[in-house]
Parts: sequence; structure tokens; C-alpha cells
Amino acid sequence: MKTILKILITAFIVVALANLLSGVAINNYFTGLIVAAVLGLMNLIVKPILVMLTLPVTVVTFGLFLLVINAIIILMVDGLIGGFYVEGFWWALFFSLLLSFFQSVLFSVFKDKKS
Repeated sequence: MKTILKILITAFIVVALANLLSGVAINNYFTGLIVAAVLGLMNLIVKPILVMLTLPVTVVTFGLFLLVINAIIILMVDGLIGGFYVEGFWWALFFSLLLSFFQSVLFSVFKDKKS
């Protein structure tokens, strides 16, 4: 149940950000659900592999390269999902920063409500 709630919250954030940012577009809320689910899978499977492959760069940049990895994952999802479009790397980076921020805020709000 917790995972479904996280996917629904992430889908809401994805759709909201797509409506706010000119460099990001999404067809509908259903596509947002698919994007949220695929992002979750990519963060679970692909991100650890990318982090391990780029560990020296990540260490040298004091973890800032993880932002680049997040943007790459957003661009990968853009390539996989037909109704989700990101104009380029910088939009993907900005989108991933805002997505992470709003996820942190909303997940903590819902976590506090259940306690």
C-alpha cells in the first residue's frame, strides 16, 4: 500500500511539474502514473549500476555527479515512455531536482500523518 501511495504522489508531482515547466511535457495523468512507476524501477535497478560505474567521478565531485545520474535516468524514461517529453539535459536536471525536492516534502508529510 505504501508503494502505491508513493507512485500516486510521484505521478501527481510529475504531472504538476510538466504543467509548470516549459521544457517538460506529458500527455495525461495515466502517463504520469506510468512515468512514476518506470522512474521507481529505474531508480531501483539502473541507478545503483550507474552509481557503481561512476563511483570515482562521484567521489571526486563530492556526490554532485549523482545529479547528473538522476538527469540521465529522467532522459532514459523520456526515451521509454511515449507520452513523456523532456527537451534536453538541463531540463532533465532541473526536473529531477524539483521532483526530488517535492517528493521529500510530500513523503515526509504523509509519513508524519501516519505516525
